[in-house]
Amino acid sequence: MSDTASATADPQVGPGDEDERGTVGPRVQSFRRRAGLSQEAAASRAGISTRALRDIERGRARRPRVHTLRSLAGTLGLSDDELAGLLADARTGPPRDTGRPSLLILGPLVLRRGRTPVPVAGPMLRRLLGLLALKHPEPATQQEITDILWPSGPPRSHPSLIHTYVTQARRLLGPCGPRSTRPPTVVRTPTGYLLEASRNRVDLGHFDELLARAERLYDASDLEARYASLTEALRCWRGPVLADADPVLRRHPAAVAADDRRVRAALLHADTALLLRRSGEAVPLLADLVNTEPLHEGLHARLILALAGSGEQAAALQVFTRLRDRLDEELGIEPGTEIRAAHLRVLRPRQPVPRRTAHQAPAHREPAHRTESHPTESRRTPADGTAPAGPTPPPAQLPLGTRSFVGRRSQMRVLDTLVASDPARRPHIAVVVGAPGVGKTALATHWAHARRDHFRDGQLYVDLRGHSRPPALRPGDVLTQFLRALGAPPHALPAHPPGEDEAAALYRTLLADKRLLIVLDNARDAEQVRPLLPGARGCAVVVTSRSRLAGLVSSDGARRIALDVLDPDEGRRLLGSIAGSCNVAAEEAAARRLVELCGGLPLAIRIAGANLVARNANVAAHCAELAGAGDGILDRLRIEGDRRSAVRSAFELSYRTLPDEARRMFRLLGQLPGPDLTVDAAAALAGTTPTASAALLARLADVHLVRERAGRFGLDVLLRSYARELIGTDEAHTARRRLMLSRAQGPARSDSGQANCSGSYASSAGSRA
Repeated sequence: MSDTASATADPQVGPGDEDERGTVGPRVQSFRRRAGLSQEAAASRAGISTRALRDIERGRARRPRVHTLRSLAGTLGLSDDELAGLLADARTGPPRDTGRPSLLILGPLVLRRGRTPVPVAGPMLRRLLGLLALKHPEPATQQEITDILWPSGPPRSHPSLIHTYVTQARRLLGPCGPRSTRPPTVVRTPTGYLLEASRNRVDLGHFDELLARAERLYDASDLEARYASLTEALRCWRGPVLADADPVLRRHPAAVAADDRRVRAALLHADTALLLRRSGEAVPLLADLVNTEPLHEGLHARLILALAGSGEQAAALQVFTRLRDRLDEELGIEPGTEIRAAHLRVLRPRQPVPRRTAHQAPAHREPAHRTESHPTESRRTPADGTAPAGPTPPPAQLPLGTRSFVGRRSQMRVLDTLVASDPARRPHIAVVVGAPGVGKTALATHWAHARRDHFRDGQLYVDLRGHSRPPALRPGDVLTQFLRALGAPPHALPAHPPGEDEAAALYRTLLADKRLLIVLDNARDAEQVRPLLPGARGCAVVVTSRSRLAGLVSSDGARRIALDVLDPDEGRRLLGSIAGSCNVAAEEAAARRLVELCGGLPLAIRIAGANLVARNANVAAHCAELAGAGDGILDRLRIEGDRRSAVRSAFELSYRTLPDEARRMFRLLGQLPGPDLTVDAAAALAGTTPTASAALLARLADVHLVRERAGRFGLDVLLRSYARELIGTDEAHTARRRLMLSRAQGPARSDSGQANCSGSYASSAGSRA
């Protein structure tokens, strides 16, 4: 039996199973897979029988002979240190501390000793163990633990309760008998708690090690070894991360990132299976994953190719049809370039590439050792030497534009300078910046659809996820995605991991003579954007961000367009476009009040309008409901079952990116008795120096969580409600007390020794507090 077949035969093998077999067997097996050899080939080269090698790897020969291990070391290319470790393990035999605990979170949470499950009773203990395993080998902060254990808010005794749950976790993980090595445990850190265990005690750590090993194997000669590592890595998964946990834990950024890595491994596994002509082996895994990720085009494209490669063309076409219908129904978009290319490869069987004679030079030379492109976007020429079908169509990647778009005329005129007739007065880049929910993406996509005829060579679009729950996209990954959309030949794409400089150079080359629009949505900062800027003056770039992106303005000549909330008339028109203009006109005063309660924020107005339609309510009644909510208004400004349609979620994505001191300043600003304050008054409120206060306010203003006008800083209506939600009673009381003390002490002195012009404000604020 080949190693690949045997590796997939036992689904129970996982982290910690080496305790059952000693340590020599798993290490020999790992070294052999690294060398890319089957058991038969390795045994033959080492001069031993296949049965002997199989017995070693399965732990039947727990103390192999020294000369056998030396022969295997030469065959498998072991270093002196690796051989010394094997010989030491062989001398000592299997460890006495068999049955050490292992935590499995790739699926439902399971705690095992060896292969024996250990019951984990109580939801709080399961949440704690799940979080610690997710964060391993990093610690979980005290705040993270509190948020996970008590999503609706902790009790006053939560510090002692956390200590109790940690003690219970230590008991579960503790030894059941004499141990020669320390078992996993939970230790205290300066910021929280850490699961102290080796990587292979947690299945996520074991998976990450196998995936990293596979991604290091670029060479075509390493395909077998890479395929074996990926197969073993994917066998660690029994379902989504913490499949039986509460939603608050399943949505943790570490859980989302782990699920993303699973998809990345599955894509690389499928690509490798296609290259090895084992497409049938990839079908079951891909079929399972597309149910978990029903809109992931990369997974569907691999499934279509794998089914077609297995002779299941009809099933492959059904996969495309189902995805196309789902994209249309749920998102209102057409399938992307990658999925369409896979569909065409099924519909149009391709002719073999003509063989070149010795005197013919290839248009694009194939490298001797072709490397993999990024696994989430890979679309290779198959190993049978066939050529792609037809030219790549111009990219048309703009998402569906909003139909209820109002106002923004001056901003549209600034964007129109990107297509001005005079090249000398035509900017290359425009950046649209503003607060969360202010309508940056809506403006960019609305303008892009309206002016798409000016860009004959197409439109590229990407959500850079700069302020999103999933991790932000790396520029190299985006470049690889764009290069494929532009029709770059597979062998010309940069290696994996993407070579950013090489990819950027090829990207600029392909765009040199084109008129193309590039929309870079939700950028984190200027460094994420710069590698994606084309050199061609005929191309235009629109960037949206919650940050000011001052670097792009100063260094790259970008035109900045700052979006503010809508004025009352624009807000009323937006509400009418959703809830019906006749309904709004009939209750004009209530509609104006509703827009005022929403702070003129487009996202909030859209949500309020959608809720009016869903509940078939009149404007006045809904307005009264929002007004009566007070600081709990954000609980009303959301659409049930749609996480994106919630004002609080939009604010939270910006708040969580801030450092702790900036978060504290934002919370304290919610206690303002007036509309705004100066730097010195903020220093009095926070108990800091004016210099530190100015830096924190600048940080908040940069991400548009604070409004800055003429040296004064304030919060918009809904952001103030959000800040008040976050602050604790003791923290709020202390801040108000500081304001009263600042009044009693009189105007403070600034760092420069000049009179503090905000002293009078701080005094009046303190008296009102």
